[in-house]
Amino acid sequence: MSGHRTPINPVTIGVAGGTGAGKTTVSRAILERVGTENIAYLEHDAYYKDLRDLPFSAGQPINFDHPDTLETSLLIEHIQQLKRGEAVAVPVYDFTTFRRLDEVRIVHPQPIILVEGILIFAEPELRKLFDVRIFVDTDPDIRFIRRLKRDLAERGRTVDSVIEQYLNSVRPMHLDFVEPSKRYADVIIPEGGMNLVAIDMVAARIRSMLESPELRSSLMRR
Repeated sequence: MSGHRTPINPVTIGVAGGTGAGKTTVSRAILERVGTENIAYLEHDAYYKDLRDLPFSAGQPINFDHPDTLETSLLIEHIQQLKRGEAVAVPVYDFTTFRRLDEVRIVHPQPIILVEGILIFAEPELRKLFDVRIFVDTDPDIRFIRRLKRDLAERGRTVDSVIEQYLNSVRPMHLDFVEPSKRYADVIIPEGGMNLVAIDMVAARIRSMLESPELRSSLMRR
């Protein structure tokens, strides 16, 4: 994007968990406590493949909760670019039309790379890029209610369509991919964004990483 820059050896943090677990709430709390000026924030959801690029059978709905619907290779490439000190152009995805927009979001390298997504620990090549892995763990009924409210308010869905998708793809994919990936977590935060004690502890740890001599030295060379 912006030519070669000195690598800054950033700390890369992943925040995973099931749909509606509170990943975004936890990520935003980290951003607020640590400072957006210190964090390059990437959401796996932005890397959904365009509807035109998804294989599907006639009469069969697309399973958007399967790893194959995400262009994880591009996310991996972007993380590697940020690690090299290069800015990246993150796709902007429209969840009402299931298409990528022409616009992009430019993310600049920072000492902390924060990546959020349901399936980020289920992908081996992506998982190994994280220095810290956080899993947000919330009861299934709470997660479903949150997803229902979000999809109705933000994505133009009907109650019946949300329930059908949850039963046919969201829940099975959670059991197949998301829940098993919890074993790779370094930290598990129960109750998501409601667990302020855990969030404060994680944020304090990240702030202490920013004060490490090695990271401060690499930042001075930018």
